Amino acid sequence: MRDAIEKTLTILAEDYTQQSLRSHKLKGDLQGCWSSSIDYSNRIIFEFVNDPDGNSLAINLLTLGSHDDVY
Repeated sequence: MRDAIEKTLTILAEDYTQQSLRSHKLKGDLQGCWSSSIDYSNRIIFEFVNDPDGNSLAINLLTLGSHDDVY
């Protein structure tokens, strides 16, 4: 699974809107966070934060795991 996670993180860093990631905003308790798919059953939950230099946004990874585990 490590290879799939690394590939997903690379794509996420380049373009979080890449269709293969199926990125979407979350609602409810996870409002303000986003989810992207690693594969059919695993997700990465993340949020956008101000980069420490203050000039751009950074991705803060919150958790990853199966759909049922992260939601």
